[in-house]
Amino acid sequence: QVQLVESGGGLVQAGGSLRLSCAASGRTFSAYAMGWFRQAPGKEREFVAAINWSGGNTDYADSVKGRFTISRDNAKNTVYLQMNSLKPEETAVYHCAAGKEIGGSPRGVPYEYWGQGTQVTVSS
Repeated sequence: QVQLVESGGGLVQAGGSLRLSCAASGRTFSAYAMGWFRQAPGKEREFVAAINWSGGNTDYADSVKGRFTISRDNAKNTVYLQMNSLKPEETAVYHCAAGKEIGGSPRGVPYEYWGQGTQVTVSS
């Protein structure tokens, strides 16, 4: 089992920045690819970003490329999502997830462990 706890959400004005953190406990963190997903009210959950076990391979949704950066610190069992130039339509609950890699992009990992999420609200 892997337990995931997100933090760092909050209220920010459009154009502002936030850095989300996801702390993992349980099994060996470095064995897992990590992803960030978000879900807005009334909408389906969508992929945001993912990173492989070593941090050497990342993938992003087209809508966040150039503005968001995913990173990880295996020594701290933590994955981060730096979000810049935030937009009101990115208001959502952001979840991190962990899954065993199967090769290829970390976007395609079958994520099996999920955190409860952290609310991000971007005001216009």
